[in-house]
Amino acid sequence: MSVPRAGLHADTIAAAGAALADEIGFTELTMGGLAERLGVRAPSLYKHIAGQDDLIRRIAALAYVEIADAIGTATRGRAGRDALAAAAHALRDFVLTHPGRYAATLGLAPTGPDDPIAIAASRGLGPFAAVLRGYDISPEKMTHALRALRSLFHGFADLQAAGGFQWSTDVGESFEWLIDLIDHGLRHAA
Repeated sequence: MSVPRAGLHADTIAAAGAALADEIGFTELTMGGLAERLGVRAPSLYKHIAGQDDLIRRIAALAYVEIADAIGTATRGRAGRDALAAAAHALRDFVLTHPGRYAATLGLAPTGPDDPIAIAASRGLGPFAAVLRGYDISPEKMTHALRALRSLFHGFADLQAAGGFQWSTDVGESFEWLIDLIDHGLRHAA
């Protein structure tokens, strides 16, 4: 994918970096490899992006927005277990389809409330918060519930993406069982 220099800007570079990370793996993503993919020399990238850390943060922000959009679209008009299942499947599908850009979201700390990572991460959690409001989760328990959902669904999707489920039982059935378990727990926690 060669991009004309006139079309080279931070958003284009981040999107290309996200696609490359999905293809080759997040840990293999380098500025040099990205420059080669874009058909430019690495110094051209530094006119738009400060370096590897900036690239990763931009990819993470992009991924959070894409996750929010996918979950928001999937849950629109749904409630209860249907909304929970739609959100869970949307997140799992995103992790399996975009493993590189999803990996960029892990372990980043926002530098402040105006940091694009903080804003995008908050947007990424919004659809899950909407699902939880349908379970009448109190505001003081919302953070705990969000952490639980993210941990469970992230853990499952991450294990699946890494080939961690080797038993003969269908992985989709196990995922539905997890959704039922969480639905039951949320109904009783409210």
